[in-house]
Amino acid sequence: MATVQAPRAVARSLEQYVDVETPEQVVFSYTIAGVGSRAAAAMIDGAICVGGFLLLFLITAFLAGAFDGKPVRGDSDISGQWVAAVLTIIQFAIIWGYYVLFEALADGQTPGKKRLGLRVVQDGGYSVSFAASAVRNLVRIIDMQPAILYGVGIISVAVSRSGKRLGDMAAGTLVVRERSVPEVKGGAPNEDGAAASSSGGAALSTLLTDDEYDLLDRFVQRRGAIDPVQRAQFAAQLAARWRSRAPELEGSDAAALIRLHEREQLARRRGTAARSDTGARREQHAIVAAGMPRWRRFGTALAAAQRGGLKRLPEEQVSAFVAEYRELSSDLARLRTASRGREPDALFYLGRLVAGGHNLFYRRRTLPVGTAWRYVALDVPREIRRSWRPILLASLLLYGPAAIAYTAVRVDPSVAPMVVPPSLAERARSGLKRGNEGSEFLPTEMGRGRGPAMATWLMTHNASVAYSAFAAGLSFGLGTAYALVSNGVMLGGPLAYYQRLGILGQITGFIAPHGVFELTAITLGGGAGFLLAAALLLPGTRTRRAALVVNSRRAIRLVAGATLLLLGAGLIEGNISPSPLPNEAKYFVSLVTALLLVLYVTRGRGAEAEVRDETAYE
Repeated sequence: MATVQAPRAVARSLEQYVDVETPEQVVFSYTIAGVGSRAAAAMIDGAICVGGFLLLFLITAFLAGAFDGKPVRGDSDISGQWVAAVLTIIQFAIIWGYYVLFEALADGQTPGKKRLGLRVVQDGGYSVSFAASAVRNLVRIIDMQPAILYGVGIISVAVSRSGKRLGDMAAGTLVVRERSVPEVKGGAPNEDGAAASSSGGAALSTLLTDDEYDLLDRFVQRRGAIDPVQRAQFAAQLAARWRSRAPELEGSDAAALIRLHEREQLARRRGTAARSDTGARREQHAIVAAGMPRWRRFGTALAAAQRGGLKRLPEEQVSAFVAEYRELSSDLARLRTASRGREPDALFYLGRLVAGGHNLFYRRRTLPVGTAWRYVALDVPREIRRSWRPILLASLLLYGPAAIAYTAVRVDPSVAPMVVPPSLAERARSGLKRGNEGSEFLPTEMGRGRGPAMATWLMTHNASVAYSAFAAGLSFGLGTAYALVSNGVMLGGPLAYYQRLGILGQITGFIAPHGVFELTAITLGGGAGFLLAAALLLPGTRTRRAALVVNSRRAIRLVAGATLLLLGAGLIEGNISPSPLPNEAKYFVSLVTALLLVLYVTRGRGAEAEVRDETAYE
């Protein structure tokens, strides 16, 4: 099991890194993606989403008109209804599914992230799972506040030492950069391990310590940008400092320092220990000299595998890739020990190679159909049973305010304007008029022509409510509680208002068929939100961050169950609920949905299902 060490900043640049310990007990570093690159990737993905939606809108509208042999006219036109239904589903899929599906199925990369060389990985460097991707992207609704400006997410990324927005904290994920591996400065030895040199094969010894060499290296690399007068002064100071050890520094010009730099560089490339090195540290340059040819070969193979994936390589090349990865892991461990906390270029170079190989080697290839089915059929109902306490709390906050609002309107009609939206009050008055005339609760066009459009709109709207209740759990449960209470008031107040008008049967006949699935889904979303809140308020023996990751994996199962129920509720609400069927038939449908729900929640109660590992299908 890989572990993550504390993020750190490295003096070589303004970049941040996070250390990861692999199952091979080798530590390497990931480069944490910054706000700028993530924003640029988001802009690319946003443009793709908008462009795809517009394209599909034009195609769908054209096909609908072509099927009927006439243009789409609006809500009363059946082709128009199917256009609206398809577009609603597409819009919902883009908003909630684009990032989840790409990250889960394309190994942590949306097109925008791939273009910028970014990847989402789980803590520990492993491929992001479907559940983790769902968590981080459903929480996006909080990160994108205010409006769609992503103020919360940007602040979180900037403040977090590991560059995490709230969604990453909940999911236990990181966004890392997979940039091209830089070459080690000064070249590398030939394939046989010997460095090319104009001085032939004569043995060389280093004259400078590593710190002194770093100072000389910076001077040589930047000498062209230094004022000539200052450059001469620096050269004289450095020459005077090292003249006793380096005869070639009898002169004080920059050319003499360049010759010394070439000599020191060649000695290190041949594996000679630095002048001040003792013990294991004397080995570091020998490790680099011996390993550089293999590292470069691995870098070439890694670049090819990152472009096409390991699955495109022949079996023998995959085996060779794995073997070389293990050799490089061993080299990295030895080089880290020899460097003793310093950050030489070779360590940086080798760390990038091992990081790229680790992510590729442990990459999830596919999402098995059997795993997905087991997740929905067994894991989700098991989690519903296990999480009965937060679900019960969500139910109390939904049905309690509903009962209070119902009683308030029944006792005092003047309360009705405060808890009954004007649109529902107007629908009640028109329903009373139609009831007196012997008509249906809803107009005919709502009962028939709007079936497909209404079903999809209700489905996606209610799913958004459940997702929002889940994500709002990061507000320590306050946002989740508000969502449940407000929806409860919206349920109880109108029921009492309809009853006062004497047409309660109209609204109950409409709500009954889909109500069991829909209201249960809302409580599941609320229960999921309270699981997140519990991790923040009552983490137990875990840290809050660890508890949040564990509870988010549990919560996303409840969200999956809510989505499944809302799918069925939307189909019923768009087709059966507004139909002219008698209320008795609709109540029977409600009873059937309740029985189906009980059968689903109690599914897999056997001992084998109850003792499965928590993360086996994550």
